[in-house]
Order: sequence, then C-alpha cells, then structure tokens
Amino acid sequence: MTQGTAMRNLFMAVLLMLAFGAVRADDPRGLVTKPSPWSVSETIDRLEELVRAKGITIALRWNHGERAGQVGIPLRPTELLMFGNPKLGSHLFTSRQSAGIDLPMKVLAWEDKEGRVWLGYNDPRWIAARHGIDDRDEMIGRMSRALDGLTDRAVAKP
Repeated sequence: MTQGTAMRNLFMAVLLMLAFGAVRADDPRGLVTKPSPWSVSETIDRLEELVRAKGITIALRWNHGERAGQVGIPLRPTELLMFGNPKLGSHLFTSRQSAGIDLPMKVLAWEDKEGRVWLGYNDPRWIAARHGIDDRDEMIGRMSRALDGLTDRAVAKP
C-alpha cells in the first residue's frame, strides 16, 4: 500500500467516525440503528417482505434468541436477516474480495433490556472503508440508499 493510499484510508476512517457520532453512543462503529415500534419478529417479517418484493435473495433468517434458548442460554428476542443483491454487492468484490466477509448484507433486530426494539446493519460506507474500497462510490451509495429505504419502511410506525 502506498503512503497516499494509506493516508486516504485513514482520512476515510476519520470521516466515518465523525459521521457516526450521531448514532447512539453504545453502538459499535459503522452500525446504523433505528428504533422499531414492532416486535423483533414483526420487524424482521416486515423487512423480509420488503426485500422479497424487490426481488432480492434471502440467504438466511436466524433466530438467535430461539437458538440460544435451545441450549439453555437466556437471550432477549434477537433475529437476523441475511440477504443479497449480486447486482450491487458483487461490485465491492471486484474491488476487494475480502468484502465477502461482510456480504451478503445482514440486518439484526433485537430487544434491549428496557424492552425497546432496534434494527441495525453495517453501513456499506463503513464496509468499504474497512476493506479499503475507494473506487466503487456509486455502488456503495446505491447500497446505502437501498438499505436506508428498506429499513425505514420496515420500522415505519403503523
């Protein structure tokens, strides 16, 4: 990696950290979170329906709470939906194949200790910065807008 590339990556990382300062203080870096008025299962049901309606492939739906309960570990409701659109995500792979560790996209719904439900996902811009992808801005923007729109609709109030 050249010194110029390293500086550009550092600059992107700093910008991302500043951009995510508005996200809840207890959120990990790069995680976009949104409150949901629905239960965890209803939130994921709504998202799954929206994703399917867009023709996006569902890779997995995983109920962490249920699975933990099966082995005697108590866990508040927590569910994951993994889905992908190769027309968008594959562009990240052609820049850096290591992005495959973060794709397909995953969206997690969970109930916190106060009984509030949250929906969260890794921001595609954070994924790009993590992997040093600086040549796919258009695709990353499209992914970000699509995820933002889908998740906004999934958590929309009745």
